[in-house]
Amino acid sequence: MATQILFKAEKKFVNEIDKAVKEGNYQSRTEFIRESLRKNLDEKRKQKAIAQIAKMRGILKSNTTQEELDKIRDTAWNELQKKFR
Repeated sequence: MATQILFKAEKKFVNEIDKAVKEGNYQSRTEFIRESLRKNLDEKRKQKAIAQIAKMRGILKSNTTQEELDKIRDTAWNELQKKFR
């Protein structure tokens, strides 16, 4: 079930959305906004995964136990699965 979200936007911004819709890239303003939000959320997930990988690399430079390595691998795998579902 979809939930409605209402927001205000400057006319110039709406005109840019309308232009993208008219150029045939999207069926409606709603489709444009949904895709924009999806892309933004995907980028946030990607940034989070990169930060976790960087943190893991730092951990790996120290004396890491096999149990810690397994936990790191599981965490990374779970994040990748969430991203590509």
